[in-house]
Amino acid sequence: MSAGFPVHDRANLPPPRLEEVAAGLFAYVQPDGSWWINNTGFIVGDDHVLSIDTCATERRTLAYLDVVERVAGRQPKMLLNTHHHGDHTNGNCFLPWATIIGHERCREEIIRTGIIDPVGFIEPVEWGALTAAPPFVTFQHRLTVWVGGRPVELHHVNTAAHTTNDVVAWVPDVRVLYTGDLVFNGGTPFVLMGSVAGALEALDRVMEFDAAVIVPGHGPVCTPAEVATVGAYLRFVQRLAEEGYRAGESPLEVARAAELGDFAALTDPERLVGNLHRAYAECAGARPGDPIDLDVAFSDMITFNEGRPLRCLA
Repeated sequence: MSAGFPVHDRANLPPPRLEEVAAGLFAYVQPDGSWWINNTGFIVGDDHVLSIDTCATERRTLAYLDVVERVAGRQPKMLLNTHHHGDHTNGNCFLPWATIIGHERCREEIIRTGIIDPVGFIEPVEWGALTAAPPFVTFQHRLTVWVGGRPVELHHVNTAAHTTNDVVAWVPDVRVLYTGDLVFNGGTPFVLMGSVAGALEALDRVMEFDAAVIVPGHGPVCTPAEVATVGAYLRFVQRLAEEGYRAGESPLEVARAAELGDFAALTDPERLVGNLHRAYAECAGARPGDPIDLDVAFSDMITFNEGRPLRCLA
């Protein structure tokens, strides 16, 4: 099943696309998958619905929930946050009746940051009436939730990767894996708030599931074959960082001189600068997820972007 729902997107973007990836399992894919334009999904059971994430803005979240209502005949009773970033959690507040589930650090980060409006770093966004709504059922390593008679396994990847609190949802009977932002399909991976080395470990964990279908956090539904591109890019970042760090060059200098080669077609290439900031910290001995100066990293990304705020059509 695949359908378009042209209800809210910018005129110069394709509408969201709904794909039934297995019986009762859906991916809600939002083009073009760049800054703050994420994928969500939902799993329909006999008696209730589990949502995988929400969206960045009020209008995008309400459009998504309208689709859930039209397909499932009800609103989600449970909501999983795959990590704390606002493009996946800002819309939590529009499901006040749902049990919100996430990693314990996901809850901590949403409480710490609230709703973030990164004024000056990205193009202006109409966020809508948002309030922070963190998970109130949390876990550390693994939790199984039941959607009707179907078990859905929630796994923390046991390392900082995209963030410190990345969770995947594994549906074993149909071998479908919702990865959140551990996988970007067609977009540049982003690990500034996590770990380059940890993200590579997390991808190994993703591959161990032997999924037939992967619903990534951004970009089209894919298979494990596309995960290899993410890993190759992260190893590319590590090599650049090791060479630049030894040479005493800054992350911005290294990014400007880099030949992207096979990765030139990925969207949001400025993320290379942020990824290099994280990789440089690891070269200096930082542990996965250790705090680094995010303002400096984002400022360097804007400089790389010829001084313009980062493109965002959320």
